[in-house]
Amino acid sequence: MEKKDNFLWEEMKWPEIEERLKRVDTAILPCGAIEQHGPHLPVDVDYYDARWMAIQVAEHCQSPKPFVLPAIPFGVSYHHSAFKGTLSVSNNALSSFVYDIGMSLAHNGIHKIIILNGHGDNKPTLTYAAQMINRDAKIFVCVETGETSDVDLYNLIDTPNDIHAGEIETSTTLALRPELVDMDLAVDETLDLANEYLDFTSDRGVSWYVHTQRISASGVMGNAKKGTAEKGKKMWEISIGKMVEFVESIINTPLDQLYQNRY
Repeated sequence: MEKKDNFLWEEMKWPEIEERLKRVDTAILPCGAIEQHGPHLPVDVDYYDARWMAIQVAEHCQSPKPFVLPAIPFGVSYHHSAFKGTLSVSNNALSSFVYDIGMSLAHNGIHKIIILNGHGDNKPTLTYAAQMINRDAKIFVCVETGETSDVDLYNLIDTPNDIHAGEIETSTTLALRPELVDMDLAVDETLDLANEYLDFTSDRGVSWYVHTQRISASGVMGNAKKGTAEKGKKMWEISIGKMVEFVESIINTPLDQLYQNRY
């Protein structure tokens, strides 16, 4: 029987990692959050989804597959702190932690790091960490926060500004863990911001930040009532497919060519 191409960093012995590094120079670092996701979803959605997606992406990649690192469970979630169950770390703590991991990966021989971010509000912090790793280790580092597939997912839903625990995340969780979703508690808290520049999903939207309780009583930002497992399965299919295309393009492009193309 052909030996399975194991890509989970934490499951390998050091000689196995040393040998595999001769063939693979790319690693996926999932990063999530533990925070409220409305009254109907578990608080681990961002962490669980980031880890699950990283593994699925690696499994669907051609060999040699990218390494998948242990997922970081905690994120920058201060804006959800009015809702119990939310655990937040500071921007400085997360960026320093990711920076240290990145530098250690570079020391091991990883030349390309893809940070798979499951929590949108981690993005500024992770981008900063990625810049610092690139500056100091001179390796390729990027942050993916849904950019490879969000445009496709928003074509599948009816809810504007569906950014947290709404139609999308309810659907994707129903597709994976329906036993943890209480649709009897799902609510519609669709945001009507009346300003295209503050619209979270507008092409003209600017980045801005707000404490969740200021705009949502339940913690939901979107319409959770419209979530279905069928939509979720389609969303995962698209997200994983697009991410596989992206990851394989990084794996198969030499580092010097990546820099030429990107910079």
